[in-house]
Amino acid sequence: MASEVTEHKYQLNVKMTCGGCSGAITRVLTKAQQEGSVSGFDVNLDTQLVNVRGPIEQDALVEKIRKTGKQIISVTSLDNSEVDVGV
Repeated sequence: MASEVTEHKYQLNVKMTCGGCSGAITRVLTKAQQEGSVSGFDVNLDTQLVNVRGPIEQDALVEKIRKTGKQIISVTSLDNSEVDVGV
C-alpha cells in the first residue's frame, strides 16, 4: 500500500534583476519538476516572487534556489508561517 505524499506550497521572495536571473531559477525548478520533487512552479520577475508546489521539503527547495547564486529574501510556507532566510 503506497503512502500519500504531502504536497507543500511555498512562496519565495528572490532577488532577481533580469531575465537571466529568473531563467536560472526556472532551469533549476524545471529539473526538480522532472525529478518529481516539484509538481509546479511560477517565477515572476516583476514581483520577484517564486511560487512552488510539490512534495519537496522547504530546506531542500531553499538549497536548490541558493545554488543559482540568487539571494532569497524570505520564504513563506503557505502550509505554515513565514520563515526569514535572509543571507
